[in-house]
Amino acid sequence: MDDPTEDPRFHPDPYPAFAAMRSTCPVQAVPVGSSGRGSYLVTGYAEARQALGDDRLSKDTAAFFAGKGSQRHLHPAVAHSMLATDPPEHTRLRKLVTGAFTTGAVAGLRPFIAGLTEELLDRWPVGGQVDFVSELAVPLPVIVICELLGVPEGDRPAVQRWSADLFAAGRPDRVDDASHAVADYMTGLIASKRLRPGSSLLDRLVAARDGDDRLSEEELVSLAVLLLVAGHETTTAFLGNAALALLRHPAERERLRRDPGSIPAALEELLRFNSPVSTSTFRFTTEPVTLGDTAVPAGVPVLIALGAANRDPARFPVPNRLDPDRDAAGHLAFGHGIHRCVGAPLAKAEAEIVLRAVLTRFPRLRLAVPPRQLSWRRTRLVRGLVSLPVSTR
Repeated sequence: MDDPTEDPRFHPDPYPAFAAMRSTCPVQAVPVGSSGRGSYLVTGYAEARQALGDDRLSKDTAAFFAGKGSQRHLHPAVAHSMLATDPPEHTRLRKLVTGAFTTGAVAGLRPFIAGLTEELLDRWPVGGQVDFVSELAVPLPVIVICELLGVPEGDRPAVQRWSADLFAAGRPDRVDDASHAVADYMTGLIASKRLRPGSSLLDRLVAARDGDDRLSEEELVSLAVLLLVAGHETTTAFLGNAALALLRHPAERERLRRDPGSIPAALEELLRFNSPVSTSTFRFTTEPVTLGDTAVPAGVPVLIALGAANRDPARFPVPNRLDPDRDAAGHLAFGHGIHRCVGAPLAKAEAEIVLRAVLTRFPRLRLAVPPRQLSWRRTRLVRGLVSLPVSTR
């Protein structure tokens, strides 16, 4: 079967292609990229959930690619992050950061997020047109994660640029260069934190590294880079996707505007409806595994299409309908199992605050262009808009 992501019609609306694949078989072999290397793509909900929780699917990319020739030159801090490890390494690293992203910890950030949201919305033209992505969905998560990590304000535009380059589809040279730039920057920032300690999350990680040799310097840099990049790219996509869904469903938008207290529950359905992470990060089978009714051999990559799984009618009836009353809590937008997104509480807090503020301040907000003219990022991992022109009239 051909790789469906190569079809130009795929990125604007991947769900028909996913539905066709799922109806044929929810787990099937596909070629990936120009190399044609075989992988298995999972599009069914039950099979995706099973794969995400199966420890026979490893995330140790270093082990998989050992001895295989590659023209890539990713910085090791990016290539070998916590996302690319298995227990016990993954367990040890994750414990160092989970405390910063609990619901209680995120509650302490809410006043900062709310104030920042209002500040950004103050710049929007009243009765004019603005790009929801560039003027809100991009800067807000960047500033929040930089504030959490203690990245100086003057460095944040560069961080945003490097992060965008790391997701530049079809430009491996640009991705590689960005990986070195951001890793070199974090190495320098860590050195400055040692000279002038503060109270940020990065300062606490530096203290953990210097007080306990179970965290190496390389792991410290890698963890810092991962938090910096993963901490805002997917949230940017989430904000844009949620806003677009509500703009295309005015009755649901008006309902949330009239009852802002229902926004937190509606976020689960918005995450399910258009998941910001389309396909989960790399996994491969360490031994033969049967997913659903499909036998997957050992040593092959398994791509889990989270967005497809969240539109599986066997789990979510009438899946293409946005239904805020639906019990969507079982969605896989943040993954499942030991690798479930550690930053989920922060992402949901940002989305709740943003949607409440935008719907309150701009009750007549509408799309400024036809939906077919919207441009989507051409990347397999993140599903998000390049821009979202809206009118505040």
